[in-house]
Amino acid sequence: MRVKHKPEWKSLLASWKATQEALRKKIVIQPIKNLPRYIAGGDAAFSEAAALVFGVALVWDRIESRVIEIAHAVQKIEFPYIPGFLSFREGPALTEAIGKLKHPFEIICFDGQGMAHPRRCGLAAHLGTMLDLASIGVAKSRLLGTFVAPKAKKGSHSPLMDGEEQIGIVLSTRDNTNPLFISIGNRVDLPSAKKIVLASCTKYRVPEPTRIADIEVAKLKKATLA
Repeated sequence: MRVKHKPEWKSLLASWKATQEALRKKIVIQPIKNLPRYIAGGDAAFSEAAALVFGVALVWDRIESRVIEIAHAVQKIEFPYIPGFLSFREGPALTEAIGKLKHPFEIICFDGQGMAHPRRCGLAAHLGTMLDLASIGVAKSRLLGTFVAPKAKKGSHSPLMDGEEQIGIVLSTRDNTNPLFISIGNRVDLPSAKKIVLASCTKYRVPEPTRIADIEVAKLKKATLA
C-alpha cells in the first residue's frame, strides 16, 4: 500500500506524530539500582498475505536462565509499514500479549528502537511510556545516528549520536560479532540498559528475552498459518 497515493493518510500521520511527541515528553530516564531477575521480551511478525500481525511477550528468569511464561496475540493488520511508525502497526498485538502475562517482571526488552528514533519515540519508548513499564530498545540495526564502531570485544561500546545529542549506545555483546543498538525506552538510563542487556546475553549476540521472543513469534506465525 502506497501511503503517498492516499491523501487520507496525511491527517493520520499527523496524529501519529503528535502521539509520539506527547509520549516522548512522558519518558522517564532513571537508573535501575539492581539487575532485574525477571526480564520480559517482546517481538512481532507479520503475514502480509493473511493480513495478520503476531505478537509474543515472555518473561525470562535471568538467575535460572529460563523462560517462565509466554503469551501470544494475533490481530488483523490495520496499517501498512511506514518508516518511523512501526509501533502503530505492531504495538496493538504486543500490548495484548504483554497484558496476558501473569508473572511479574521488572523491565521489558523490545526488538526495536527506543529513543534512537527521529521523534525519540520508537517501539520501546512508545509502549514503555504508554504502559508505564521500564523498557529498553534492543535493535540489530541502526535507524538513525552516527557512531564510531566499538571494539569487537564483549562490553565495548560507543555513543550513538544524532548531531550533538546522544540517543543510544552501540554495544558489543560478544567478541568478534556485530554490535547491537541500545536505546532508552522508559524508566531506565543508558548505563543501566547496557548492564541489563549484557547480563541477558548468554551464548548469543542478542539478549535472551528478545532472542527467544523472536523464535516464539516465528513458531506462532507458522502454527497460525498452517
